[in-house]
Amino acid sequence: MADKEKEFKLEDGLSLIEEKIEALEDENISLEDSFKIYKEGMELIKKCNDHVDKVEKQIMMLDKEGE
Repeated sequence: MADKEKEFKLEDGLSLIEEKIEALEDENISLEDSFKIYKEGMELIKKCNDHVDKVEKQIMMLDKEGE
Protein backbone atom coordinates (compact mmCIF):
# COMPACT_ATOMS: atom_id res chain seq x y z
CA MET A 1 0.00 0.00 0.00
CA ALA A 2 2.99 2.29 0.40
CA ASP A 3 3.38 2.20 -3.40
CA LYS A 4 -0.12 3.59 -3.83
CA GLU A 5 0.73 6.51 -1.56
CA LYS A 6 3.85 7.26 -3.57
CA GLU A 7 2.12 6.81 -6.92
CA PHE A 8 3.47 9.16 -9.56
CA LYS A 9 1.10 11.87 -10.70
CA LEU A 10 1.61 13.35 -14.14
CA GLU A 11 0.53 16.82 -13.03
CA ASP A 12 3.18 16.81 -10.30
CA GLY A 13 5.82 15.66 -12.76
CA LEU A 14 4.94 18.40 -15.24
CA SER A 15 5.01 20.98 -12.48
CA LEU A 16 8.48 19.83 -11.44
CA ILE A 17 9.67 20.02 -15.05
CA GLU A 18 8.42 23.60 -15.19
CA GLU A 19 10.44 24.39 -12.06
CA LYS A 20 13.55 22.88 -13.65
CA ILE A 21 13.06 25.01 -16.76
CA GLU A 22 12.71 28.16 -14.66
CA ALA A 23 15.88 27.25 -12.75
CA LEU A 24 17.78 26.75 -16.02
CA GLU A 25 16.65 30.17 -17.23
CA ASP A 26 18.36 31.85 -14.27
CA GLU A 27 21.31 33.87 -15.56
CA ASN A 28 23.31 33.24 -12.39
CA ILE A 29 23.20 29.45 -12.49
CA SER A 30 26.55 27.69 -12.59
CA LEU A 31 27.41 25.29 -15.38
CA GLU A 32 27.65 22.42 -12.90
CA ASP A 33 24.22 23.18 -11.44
CA SER A 34 22.70 23.56 -14.90
CA PHE A 35 23.94 20.09 -15.89
CA LYS A 36 22.52 18.63 -12.68
CA ILE A 37 19.14 20.30 -13.17
CA TYR A 38 19.08 19.32 -16.85
CA LYS A 39 19.71 15.67 -15.94
CA GLU A 40 16.95 15.76 -13.32
CA GLY A 41 14.59 17.32 -15.85
CA MET A 42 15.34 14.67 -18.45
CA GLU A 43 14.68 11.93 -15.88
CA LEU A 44 11.35 13.58 -15.05
CA ILE A 45 10.44 13.76 -18.74
CA LYS A 46 11.18 10.05 -19.12
CA LYS A 47 9.07 9.28 -16.07
CA CYS A 48 6.19 11.38 -17.45
CA ASN A 49 6.45 9.67 -20.85
CA ASP A 50 6.43 6.25 -19.20
CA HIS A 51 3.37 7.24 -17.19
CA VAL A 52 1.54 8.46 -20.30
CA ASP A 53 2.41 5.22 -22.12
CA LYS A 54 1.05 3.19 -19.20
CA VAL A 55 -2.21 5.15 -19.18
CA GLU A 56 -2.56 4.83 -22.96
CA LYS A 57 -2.19 1.06 -22.70
CA GLN A 58 -4.83 0.94 -19.97
CA ILE A 59 -7.21 3.00 -22.12
CA MET A 60 -6.62 0.72 -25.12
CA MET A 61 -7.39 -2.32 -22.95
CA LEU A 62 -10.59 -0.74 -21.65
CA ASP A 63 -11.60 0.29 -25.14
CA LYS A 64 -10.95 -3.19 -26.46
CA GLU A 65 -13.00 -4.76 -23.66
CA GLY A 66 -15.84 -2.31 -24.27
CA GLU A 67 -16.28 -3.18 -27.94
